[in-house]
Amino acid sequence: MLVTLGRRYLRPYLPAVLVLLVLQLLQTLASLYLPTLNADIIDNGVVKQDIGYIWSTGGWMLGVSLGQVLCSIGAVVLGAKAATSFGRDLRHDLFTTVQTFSAREVGKFGAPSLITRTTNDVQQIQMVLLMGFTIMVMAPIMMVGGVIMALRQDVALSGLLLVIVPVLGIVMGILLSRMVPYFRAMQGRIDSINGVLREQISGLRVVRAFVREQREIERFGQANEDLYRTQLGAGKLMALAFPVVMLIMNLSSVSVLWFGAKQIDAGTMQVGSLTAFLSYLMQILMAVMMSTMMVMMVPRASVAADRAGAVLGTTTTVAEPEHPVSLTSLSDGDGPQGLLELQGVEFHYPGAAEPVLNDVTFRAEPGTVTAVIGSTGAGKTTLLNLVPRLFDATGGSVRIDGVDVRDLATQDLGSMLGLVPQKAFLFSGTIASNLRYGKPDATEAEMWEALEVAQARDFVEALPEGLEAPVAQGGTTFSGGQRQRLAIARAVIRRPRIYLFDDSFSALDYATDARLRAALAPRTQDATVLIVAQRVATIRDADQILVLEHGRIVGRGTHAELLADNETYQEIVTSQMSLEEAA
Repeated sequence: MLVTLGRRYLRPYLPAVLVLLVLQLLQTLASLYLPTLNADIIDNGVVKQDIGYIWSTGGWMLGVSLGQVLCSIGAVVLGAKAATSFGRDLRHDLFTTVQTFSAREVGKFGAPSLITRTTNDVQQIQMVLLMGFTIMVMAPIMMVGGVIMALRQDVALSGLLLVIVPVLGIVMGILLSRMVPYFRAMQGRIDSINGVLREQISGLRVVRAFVREQREIERFGQANEDLYRTQLGAGKLMALAFPVVMLIMNLSSVSVLWFGAKQIDAGTMQVGSLTAFLSYLMQILMAVMMSTMMVMMVPRASVAADRAGAVLGTTTTVAEPEHPVSLTSLSDGDGPQGLLELQGVEFHYPGAAEPVLNDVTFRAEPGTVTAVIGSTGAGKTTLLNLVPRLFDATGGSVRIDGVDVRDLATQDLGSMLGLVPQKAFLFSGTIASNLRYGKPDATEAEMWEALEVAQARDFVEALPEGLEAPVAQGGTTFSGGQRQRLAIARAVIRRPRIYLFDDSFSALDYATDARLRAALAPRTQDATVLIVAQRVATIRDADQILVLEHGRIVGRGTHAELLADNETYQEIVTSQMSLEEAA
C-alpha cells in the first residue's frame, strides 16, 4: 500500500522528483570525489612540499564542496516540497472520503481512529518519503561508489570490507526485526489514547457530576502507560543501534589504521591513500547505517499506509446514484412538493440479531405534521435518519414525491430537507456563520426572522456582538436549550420542503415549546413536518401520530383516536400526565 500511495500521490510532482534525483546523484559523486582530492594534496603536495599544487587542488576541492552544498540544498528543498505536497493531497482525500461515509462506516472505524489516520499516519508516511528522497537515493550510490573508490586506493586493504559490512548489516538486521512489532503496535496504542482522551473531554461534565475524575485519570493513565511501554521498547532498541554502529565503525577504523600502517611501513601504500581509504570506509558504513535506519522507518510507515489505504478503499453504503433523478423534472415545473412515503421499510445494524425497524409504512403529506413517539430504543431516530440517508434502508424504500431517496442526487435531497438532530451541534465560528450553514446567502433580516421563529431572538439580541457572537466548537458556550433553538433556526432559515425534528424540543420548557410550535405553524404550513418526540405535549396537535414499539408501528391516528383505543399510547400518556390533562 505504501508503494501504491506513493505512485498515486507523487505522480503530479514527478518532474521535481527527477530533478531531485539528479541533484542527489551529483551531491553523492562530489562526496566520493573529495577524499581522492584530499589524498592527492597529501601525497603530491604536502609530502613533496609543492605549495602551488596544494593551492590549486585545494581550490578545486573548495569548488567541488560548494557544488555539493548547492546540490544538497536544492535536493532538500525539492524533497520537502514533494513530501509535504504528498501529505497535503493524501489528507485532503482522506477527509473527502470520510465526508462521504454514512454513520455505519464512521462507526466501523471509530472517530478517534479516523482522526489518527488523517493526521499521525499521514505524517509517518510523509516523513519516510522525505527521508527516502535523501537517504534512499544517496545511500546506494555512496555504498557502491565507496567500494569502487576504496578498491582504487588499495585492493588488499579492501578485503576488510568483506568482514565489516556484513557484520554491520547483520547486527542492524537483528535490531530491525525486533523493532517492527513495536512499530505495528504503536499506531494501535495511539488510536486507544486518542479514543480515551476524546471521550473524556466530550463527557467532562458527566465525569465531574459523578465525581469520577480519579477513575478517568486511571483509565487514561493505563492507555498512556501502554503507549509509553511500546514507545520505550522501540526507543531502547533504537538507542542500542547507534552505540553498536559506532563501535563497529571505530573498530573498523582501528583495523584499517593497523593494517594500513604496516603497508605504509613496507612502502606499498602512501599516507594519502590510507587517509582516502579511511574516508571511503566511513562513507560506506554511514551508507549502510542510513539504509538500515530507512528500513527501520519503512515498517511503521507501511502500517500507516495500510491504515490510510483502508479508509480510501472503503466504499460508503450511502452511495451517490449513477443516474440521479431530478425532482424538478417530475413536478411539472412547480418544484418539489415534499410528499414523504415509507413503504415496507426495514433496517438492520451490521451484526445485529434483530432489525431495528420492521415493515414500517406510512405517508406524510405536505401541509401536515406527522409525529413519531415510542419508548427508548423503539427505532424512532433510526427511522428519521433514513430520510436524509444518514443510513440506507436494508429493506423497503423511502420515497420523496414518488422517487426513492437512493435515486436522488445528494445535493438535491439535502436542499429539500431541514434536519434538527437529536444532539444540537453547532460549529465553531459565530451565530451568523452557523445560521448560514443552513442558507449560505442568508441576509441579516432572514437570520433575525429565523431566530424569532425559533424563540432565540431575545437571548441573541442580549449578546454584545449579536449575530457575530462567537460560538465554541460544539456550541459549548450556550446552554442545551439555546443550542436547540439555534439548531432549529438553522433549519428554518433554509425554508425546506420537509422538516425533520429529532426530539428537538426536549431541552425547552413547556411555555417555550408551545410558543415555538405556534411560530413554526405558519412557516411550515406548506411543508411536510416529521417530528420524533418523547413528550406528548409536543405532538398532541399533530395531524398524524405513529406509535412505534420494537421497530414496528403499533398505532396510527390523532391524539384523541390513539388515546381512546391504543394501549401503548395510553401508557406513554399516563406516564407524563393524567388522563384528564391528556383529554
